[in-house]
Amino acid sequence: MTLSRAHLVAIAFSLAAACALLAASFSVQLIEENTETEVRYILDRNGLTWAEVEADGLRVLMAGKAPTEALRFRALSLAGSMVDASRIIDEMEVAAVADLDAPRFSAEVLRNTSGLTVIGLIPESSGREAVIEGFSSATDDTVTDLLETANYPAPSGWDDALAYAMAAIENLPRAKVSVDAGRVAITAIANDAEDKAEMEARLRRSAPPALRVRLNITAPRPVISPFALRFVIDEDGSRFDACSADTLATQTRILDAAFRAGLTGPGTCTIGMGVPTPTWGDAVEKSIDALSELGAGTVTFSDAQITISAVEGTQAVLFDRVIGELESSLPDVFVLNAVLPIAQDEANGPPEFTATLSPEGQVQLRGRISGEEMRSVIDSFAKARFGSDMVYTAARAVPNLPANWPTRVVTGIDAMGYLDSGVVTVSPDVINISGRSGNAGANEAITRLIVDKLGDDVAFEIDVTYVEALDPVAALPTPEECEARIAEIIAGSKISFEPSSTTIVPAAVPTMDAIAEVLLECGDLKLEVQGHTDSQGREEMNLSLSQARAESVLNELRARRVLTGGFVAKGYGEAQPIDDNGTEAGREANRRIEFRLIQPEPSIPQGESTLESIAEKNDREATEE
Repeated sequence: MTLSRAHLVAIAFSLAAACALLAASFSVQLIEENTETEVRYILDRNGLTWAEVEADGLRVLMAGKAPTEALRFRALSLAGSMVDASRIIDEMEVAAVADLDAPRFSAEVLRNTSGLTVIGLIPESSGREAVIEGFSSATDDTVTDLLETANYPAPSGWDDALAYAMAAIENLPRAKVSVDAGRVAITAIANDAEDKAEMEARLRRSAPPALRVRLNITAPRPVISPFALRFVIDEDGSRFDACSADTLATQTRILDAAFRAGLTGPGTCTIGMGVPTPTWGDAVEKSIDALSELGAGTVTFSDAQITISAVEGTQAVLFDRVIGELESSLPDVFVLNAVLPIAQDEANGPPEFTATLSPEGQVQLRGRISGEEMRSVIDSFAKARFGSDMVYTAARAVPNLPANWPTRVVTGIDAMGYLDSGVVTVSPDVINISGRSGNAGANEAITRLIVDKLGDDVAFEIDVTYVEALDPVAALPTPEECEARIAEIIAGSKISFEPSSTTIVPAAVPTMDAIAEVLLECGDLKLEVQGHTDSQGREEMNLSLSQARAESVLNELRARRVLTGGFVAKGYGEAQPIDDNGTEAGREANRRIEFRLIQPEPSIPQGESTLESIAEKNDREATEE
């Protein structure tokens, strides 16, 4: 059957509509897949894997359970960066948030003479008004309410802790009570040690079994007056009859000294208030050490008054030395009274003062002197004579010494100044001076000094040995020895300069130091510092350069505190070579600095005129040529 034209047109339109519908469906599917892919990619990339994405035409459906509201919003924002936000349908849910943890409940109760203050956070179930009323009725004090409440259940142990705090504060006039669930900490001040012990026992007895209680109760230090201490060393051992300290550190220091002195057992020393001086511990420690060195006796303190009593049989020499050292080392505020309970007899000998001078210059003054003023005099005199850092004074001040004792002691110290090492001993009968000296006239000088100061009837003995090695003049090297030593130094390491310069190279600085050290030992010399060059360059230039280099060396010596009044700098240029200028090694040897002694001009024979002397000199020079 032949189709009409109208039928053909209708069929064509139908086919075209079917193709268009098919193409549209395919395009929608492609858009949905691309949209889902892009949104899922950016969500996964940011760790939001819980989000589900489904494209429905141009719409984007988002589902899933977000952990938090912030993450849900972030998922929407990321999806909106890929597609139009108006196309996004939000069907996401947010996971339920767990209940917030209850806060930590605690309270601080402070009580003093001004009243009672309660501060902290408590459960609402405890009843704020009830808590304030409970503390108020327990103390009859004005209560300052600084509490806050929170509507959470009271934790286990809270009610017991709060009830215990209310009961405890009643008997604590000065305290701080910290309340936590199942725990109470109490810091309080007791009137004395007995009150402290009673308070601690009462608080521990009244605490509920399950409640943890921490107590920190202190008692004020007792006021001690006078501050007293007595330490004894006898045949029964070492012990304290009384002991006082101002701090824990002082107590430890005193007990350590007692243990060194033979104390056994724990040792006790009361810490109190009323110490006469912050140096109490220092004085006690030194006094116990001194008693230990004596071997037996007692040391007693009453504030700043100290009494040390030795036992019978203690050697007077040992007693004098130990007491003298203690007197010198005690702080100024303390006054020492030393008792040696034996009469002076032949076994202990007469009073004596000893001054010793070591080879290193250290001076020690020991023995007996007449009073504290005398101690200050001899100490100052010795320091002026031998140096303030070289004198150690350990002399003991005692009464009833001979009237001329101070003069004899000072004269003995003065005489020791002529020694390099030795001993001076002063007794009522004789002054003994012995030792070594670098002064050949030491014996004569000491004799004149003693006779001048004490008179020609004084008894003294001198046993001083002259040691030439100690003589500062005799020990000086001769000028020739100095010249030889400098030449030896230069031979080992010459003085070199920068090329065409007067600047000494850094490598030659140790050489200059060594030369200066020798010249300082040699004393006054007459030296010529000679500068020499090689033959390169003009003769006038070389002469000028050698003169400048010699003067540069002279300035370096002055900088090292060498006395150069007898020195002369002279340049010889290339006129006095010591090697061949035709080789590099020879030229290096010719560029040098030398030190030569300036020999004195021969004197003119008596009866010969100056003109005759000059004529003879010219004749000799002509003959030598």
